[in-house]
Amino acid sequence: MIQALGLTSNSHKDLPPVVDDVSFEARAGCVTALLGAAGAGKTTSLRLMLELQQGRGITYFRGRPLHRIAHPSREVGVLLGDVPGHPARTVRGHLRMLCAAAGVPVRRADEVLEVVGLVSLRDERLGTLSRGMDRRLGLACALLSDPHTLLLDDPADGLSARESQWLYGTLRAHAAQGGTVLFTTADPKEAARAADRVVTLDAGRLVADQEAAEFARTRLRPRVAVRSPHAARLAALLAKEARTAQRSVEVVREGGNRLSVYGSTCADVGETAFRHGVLVHQLADEIGDMGPGAVSAPSDESHVSGGTEPDGVERESGLPQVSGPAGAHTSGGDGEERPQTTARSAEALKAIDPLSPLPPPISVRPAPSPLRPLRYELRRAAGVGTGFLTGATVLVTSALTAVVLARVGHTPQPRLLAAWPRELPLPPAALGAGLLGALAFGDEFRHPALAADRGTVPRRLGLLAAKLLVAAATALLLAFLTVGCDAEVLYLVYGRELTEVPADWLSMGASWIGLVVGCAWAGVLAAGIFRSTTAGLAAVVAVPVLVVPLVHKALEGASVRAAAGFPARLREVFLLQWPFGGERYLLAVVRVLVQPVGGALTLSLTALLCAYLLTTLRSRVR
Repeated sequence: MIQALGLTSNSHKDLPPVVDDVSFEARAGCVTALLGAAGAGKTTSLRLMLELQQGRGITYFRGRPLHRIAHPSREVGVLLGDVPGHPARTVRGHLRMLCAAAGVPVRRADEVLEVVGLVSLRDERLGTLSRGMDRRLGLACALLSDPHTLLLDDPADGLSARESQWLYGTLRAHAAQGGTVLFTTADPKEAARAADRVVTLDAGRLVADQEAAEFARTRLRPRVAVRSPHAARLAALLAKEARTAQRSVEVVREGGNRLSVYGSTCADVGETAFRHGVLVHQLADEIGDMGPGAVSAPSDESHVSGGTEPDGVERESGLPQVSGPAGAHTSGGDGEERPQTTARSAEALKAIDPLSPLPPPISVRPAPSPLRPLRYELRRAAGVGTGFLTGATVLVTSALTAVVLARVGHTPQPRLLAAWPRELPLPPAALGAGLLGALAFGDEFRHPALAADRGTVPRRLGLLAAKLLVAAATALLLAFLTVGCDAEVLYLVYGRELTEVPADWLSMGASWIGLVVGCAWAGVLAAGIFRSTTAGLAAVVAVPVLVVPLVHKALEGASVRAAAGFPARLREVFLLQWPFGGERYLLAVVRVLVQPVGGALTLSLTALLCAYLLTTLRSRVR
């Protein structure tokens, strides 16, 4: 059950709030429609309920607000707008990644694909899906964690009649199993047909809360839809015959060649057109909308009435009458007034905080981390071909660069194996590792896969640790493959003399691994802080271009030479005996750190990590 109490959005400048003191209930086992024209506040109400937008009010999902639920995605399934995700990811891969984020078994992805009828399209890319298939995938994402409550924003938008019928049948089946369903729509006929209860919004305020049958009786009425190239002539003939027969018929001239005839039948309209030789292109029974937006909003509409109302009864107005404050009372069409949810919500709000006359503020809280961050990150990285394409480009570029450098000559062997010309600030492998690291967070903000239910991508330590681990493993693999490919190509082209192992291979290898992994981590941290892949790659390039000269000047002098005996002095201080020549490994690490590039990279990583932690703590304080 959903209980929305006092939902009010923050007003901007002198404009009134988009949603003003909206309170209603959506019961379990029922489908509830939130009805309103464009701009009525339907989507804003959903965002306030999900704590995605600041305002006032509180919403209970089975007695608990969303921020008190440990795993919101397991309680509430959400569809807001189009399905988020990378357009190059497959349907099945996207759902498997969300399974890791929600902490549900991976087999659940195949189960929901069968439910929504997308098994045959599971290998299709998200960017190639039609509107109808995108809506089906959105419903699959909402059902993935088997939630009790479904919140869907205009789920039938752009669907055909057959697809809409299937969608609402699925929602009704979920409600029949005891779940709660709330969806928004701008079509009164759709609300009356698909929902058990209809909550109507107008200009951000609640104007009616009715059962579907009562709503249909007070808001909708049958009509005959007619299309004819001689619509004006046919309208005059229908009105004339109605006056002659003293029948209550209303003819509404809508835009173009369309007429809506109330109080008549298809047979009567067809006979009139046949007798007078009027060509008719369409003649069909419809359920009409009595709301003001349906018959009085277009400026080119005209009304032609024939006859009089029987017994002198005045026609009902579009919306049920509202007396007192908006949403306080409504007329159910039979003259009986009944109290609305606002009265109950006022008592509930007083129970929450008896000292405050206003509903509690709504704070936008950060999304929880994926429940299985490492598994989520592996599926995210392997689900798109960008990483594989980047790695292949790096290997080809490094091999060609190594061949050219060997051809030119005057290049030291370590730089030759790394394909690192002196003119470039970083070798291709380091740039590629930095780009892959930047994509780890940059793609999350550009194509937010976790934005379906809790807003922006979480910058939590669990997700950061998973991204750093996967980025380090990817960078190590790229570093080894790059050196191996360069050595193999040099051997094939120039022979064995250019592929001999350097004498100080240990320190060289440590420096190479530290450089590539450090660039990958710098890309991850910078992209997470600035929410951009470009910013992450820029931070990687800034290390040798800007930071290295500063560190080089700071390390000039005796400080560099003083670090040469660091392992021996460390052993003397702590009285430790280093087994198996352990001081050599420590010395290799120290040599990496005291190099200008190593020191600059370490300094940059420290600063980026501190900035990331500060940003994370700041978001938690909010």
